[in-house]
Formats: sequence, structure tokens, C-alpha cells
Amino acid sequence: MLRGITTITLFADDVDAARDWYTEVLGAEAYFARDVDGRLAYTEFRVGDYQHELGIIDRRYAPAAGVAPGGVVVYWAVDDVAAAHARLLGLGAAEHGPLTERGPGFVTASVVDPFGNVVGVMENAHYDEVLASMRG
Repeated sequence: MLRGITTITLFADDVDAARDWYTEVLGAEAYFARDVDGRLAYTEFRVGDYQHELGIIDRRYAPAAGVAPGGVVVYWAVDDVAAAHARLLGLGAAEHGPLTERGPGFVTASVVDPFGNVVGVMENAHYDEVLASMRG
């Protein structure tokens, strides 16, 4: 039934500012943008080994039930959790979850970006194994 992640969507009141912040975080420009009524309403990046889509959408288009931090944490694979966590904090994110070893080969941390979204980073031995097997 579930075949993989297509798009991870974050919400922001100021999509331009969020695009600029994530451009700095990712070291890459957004490849897609859509304006509505002369204002940036959606932008999208390709991220990582599998080129997953990271979309940022104007909060005015959030589901009527709302989206609150804490329900789900998406963890992005990184080579060095401590360095990635420190960099996000240095760029203005706030602490959400501290560096935590979850077991051998699994370390997590999370932040709240300046736009209210939870972003996790993780060293994950399974991710590395799957990626290595796909590369042959």
C-alpha cells in the first residue's frame, strides 16, 4: 500500500522567508515555486540521496483541523547528528529534542524551525545499509 515518501510539507506564514532559510539549511535552491495572488504560496526542494520533495506551503492552506508540532517528527538522515543539530540551532531553530542515542547506530535530535515546524535529524544504520545495497 505505502510505496514511499513523495512530499514532506511544512507550513509557514512567510513562505519567502522559509524558502530562504531552507535554502541556507540545504545549500540548494528551490526548484519549484507557485504564486497565488502575487504572493509565494508554495515552493519545493529536492533533498538527499533519494531526492525526496520538501514543500513549504503558505499556512493559509493548512488543513482546517490545523497542524500542530509534536504529532509527527520526520527524521532526515545525516552523517553527524551533533553537527547538524548545532548548525540548525545556529541558524535560528529552537531546541525540540536533544541528542539521544536510541541504540547502536541510531542517534536522533530535533528542532523547531523559525516557522513552527518540527525537523528531526538522525544517524541511522538501517538507512546507510539500504542506501549501500541500492548502490550495489
